[in-house]
Amino acid sequence: MQQFLYRIYSGRKYLQQLFLSLVLMLLAMQSFATPANATGVYDIPSVVAGEKTWILDQAEVLSRISEGQINNILDNLAKQTGNEVRFVTIHRLDYEETAQSFTDRLFEKWFPTPETQANQILLAIDTVTNTTGIRTGEKVKSLMSDEIAQSVAQETVLVPLRQGDKYNQAFIDASDRISAVLSGKPDPGAPVVINNEQVESTFKKAEETDTGGSTVWVIGLLIAATVIPMATYYWYQSMGS
Repeated sequence: MQQFLYRIYSGRKYLQQLFLSLVLMLLAMQSFATPANATGVYDIPSVVAGEKTWILDQAEVLSRISEGQINNILDNLAKQTGNEVRFVTIHRLDYEETAQSFTDRLFEKWFPTPETQANQILLAIDTVTNTTGIRTGEKVKSLMSDEIAQSVAQETVLVPLRQGDKYNQAFIDASDRISAVLSGKPDPGAPVVINNEQVESTFKKAEETDTGGSTVWVIGLLIAATVIPMATYYWYQSMGS
């Protein structure tokens, strides 16, 4: 009888260890999967002041026609005024990163000194959450105030996205407005929203980006790790009685 109970105990411990190992493996896979799909500052190619790289469409949301149009606008702006504007799109941010913190860090990586920052504008968007960040150099601020810069990022870019993820229109409108302001022309202003009806936001909340599938698996395995050993124990007991 003692040997029989020992076998039951050993079998139960083995099953618990097996399912615990499976749960830990799944949790480890989940923790490594998210950073692998995220974009950090050091995943973005290096750019230096004066380089004719105006768009880095990492999220691949812009058409070639739109990219060509935007490149022409920003290239002419740089030639005529010396002010350089760059747009970056990414599909997912690193954990605890915001669009603005990403923009600030990338701006300082690309332009590490006040001299190289002076005539620069960087506008970035995370297409998972449709949030934007913008950073401007000190000389740019004399033409484009922080208020206008924020309006470009939060209104000129985001209004077309609320109307159906119109990324091409959003960045063309942003390049047109920035170009006008930095060329000394009157600010065209933010887009006029004609339809006053409340439109459901297309922005995704952080909790909506996770389908919950991995969480369900973890809960299921935890339940199984508890229930199956107990069922096995009672089955052994019924066999021995």
